Amino acid sequence: MTHRFRQRIRKALANDDLQTALDRYVHHVRPNKTAGYESLTDDLQSLRKRANAVRSDTITNLGEHLAQFCQHARANGMIIHKAQDAAAACRIAVEIAERHDARIVVKSKSMVTEEIGLNHALETAGMEVIETDLGEYIIQLRGEGPSHITAPAIHLKREQVGETFHEKLGMPYTADVSIMTETARKELRQTFLEADLGISGVNFGVAESGSLCIITNEGNGRMVTTLPRTHIAIMGIERLVPTFKDLALMLNLLPRSATGQKITVYTSIINGPRKEVDEDGPEERHIILVDNGRETLRNTPLQDALYCIRCGACLDYCPIFKKLSGLTYTSLRGDHTPYPGPIGSIVSPGLFGQRQFGHLAQVSTLCGLCQDVCPVSIDLPSLLTRVRAGGAEERKQAGKVPDGVPKSLSLALRLYTWFAADASRFSLAQRILVRLSRFHSPKDDWMRLPAITGWGKNRRLPRPTEETFRTRWGRRLQANNRTPAHPDPSSPRVPQSEMDDSTELQANANEEPPRSHSDTGEIIIRFEQEVKTLGGTFTRCQQGQLPTRIIQFLRDNEVRKLLAWEKDQLPSGLCEAVQDAGVELVHGAEPSVKFGLTGADVGIAETGSFMVTSGSGRALTTSLLPEVHIAVIHARDVLPNLKRALTLPKLREASAAAVISGPSRTADIEMILALGVHGPKKLHIFCVMDA
Repeated sequence: MTHRFRQRIRKALANDDLQTALDRYVHHVRPNKTAGYESLTDDLQSLRKRANAVRSDTITNLGEHLAQFCQHARANGMIIHKAQDAAAACRIAVEIAERHDARIVVKSKSMVTEEIGLNHALETAGMEVIETDLGEYIIQLRGEGPSHITAPAIHLKREQVGETFHEKLGMPYTADVSIMTETARKELRQTFLEADLGISGVNFGVAESGSLCIITNEGNGRMVTTLPRTHIAIMGIERLVPTFKDLALMLNLLPRSATGQKITVYTSIINGPRKEVDEDGPEERHIILVDNGRETLRNTPLQDALYCIRCGACLDYCPIFKKLSGLTYTSLRGDHTPYPGPIGSIVSPGLFGQRQFGHLAQVSTLCGLCQDVCPVSIDLPSLLTRVRAGGAEERKQAGKVPDGVPKSLSLALRLYTWFAADASRFSLAQRILVRLSRFHSPKDDWMRLPAITGWGKNRRLPRPTEETFRTRWGRRLQANNRTPAHPDPSSPRVPQSEMDDSTELQANANEEPPRSHSDTGEIIIRFEQEVKTLGGTFTRCQQGQLPTRIIQFLRDNEVRKLLAWEKDQLPSGLCEAVQDAGVELVHGAEPSVKFGLTGADVGIAETGSFMVTSGSGRALTTSLLPEVHIAVIHARDVLPNLKRALTLPKLREASAAAVISGPSRTADIEMILALGVHGPKKLHIFCVMDA
């Protein structure tokens, strides 16, 4: 580590505000994640093995999956661009923006845009770029980079955020998180409506359909991908899953690993630009596929780092990161990397160069906690040791020694490799060392390393044991009368039960099997419980009671104007009854209306979620712009889990869909929950019980 980097570490450790903020973050996030894992209905380790297998297949066969994704995305009407490096990606984005005369650009949180320096490129071209994620918005106001992959502002105390809002936005100073959140909502609401261009990242691209999956909690991701006339999705080429079944697996793990949630508030599935029948959505959708070193990294011993799904779990459990924050992770020149912590200490050297970022791998205890919590089972400690050995620039060639290694050490390493590559030669070397050690008493320094190595002054090699581990293990196996198995750890297998499950899903992709009345009752009970847990309210009623119940709700809340889907997209007679009660119905994007009424295509019991899809008479903004969202769903349309919901044909036929789970929320300021930062603050579900 360089002197400058050590200074940064000492500065971080001496910063009391930083240490307090990080302690509060860890104190809140770890219990949440534990609870999230405990809520799984499947075995966590089995899910991690399956996820590792999916990511391994994706990266190993990346060219094939990428070609399939591009083919389907183009067929869906999206425009594909390929960028070899950061400069190309920025140039493409700027050209698209200039072609559409964009002046105001709104962005949702994206680490790949931080990686390529997109904001600076757009601003240099004369555009105003506004980050809309609350954490990103805060650090943009402060002129800082993100300190965490999923929580950009964890290094700040609420008092510091209050001072920033007072200085930059002119609001009276306050440390009240709810007031600051409401201020951000007001500041950004008009910006969303006026923006010419929306830019987002991509959590996953689905190869079999060309779909994009974007997950957010605040609602800004939906705003950015719905309101502007043009949307650009910036996507690393590795961010693919082969199928929707694989996407369901990842969505089961990513939110739990990132924030402890069963599912994020908004899971957007985007298949293409708006169709003629759609009420809203961009007229053009562009996807910029960014390589920027990923293909090179795929051909090094650090390939497994590309399995990462950017949950940030390894950061949250790393004993080093929780003392430093991401702002300490810099190059030798002092350049900040958007990828800190254990995974960042591998990805940053892999993408941006071993020489400038290789020292980050030294900032690790190799305790293994990062691997234990990784949802896709990346062997992070092994990769960190590879970076320390120069693995970021080493091709997959056996016996190659990194540049800059002394000739004597190079010779020793080659000699060791020759012995270690063959079991009989390695056994011979062990026997020689054992015999050499017998010529020395236990008190002798039987073999001290030369001082030039840096280890010879106070350390000596341990004495070899008289009996090797291989010998002891062989005797144990012989005693137990069994032979060892030799599975290939790089090729995890999917359990037969999962193969059976895949067959079942395929059979049910187009038709939901019949279920009994008791099954429906149990599903609805679970659905209601989860909705209430998320902070929503739940009302059961019969078909004939629905208009009366909703009208009473509107009267109780003194609603005179209601943003709503068209009448043919809601239960029969509902719109007419509401109008007869003196409530004006408004269709389209009307931000001044505080209440919105939609239907739902399907409900998801295990997460308390429901899905809405775009189409004629069903504006997606109706579920997003109002402060209060009222949703009507039929009990027969509530399914047990997300995996089943993602097989529905309607999901793939719509240009866009959103899985909604409770009111909009954020915890970007000191992990204090605040509702309604961009989307609705309240959610009310009316469930129509079928006869």
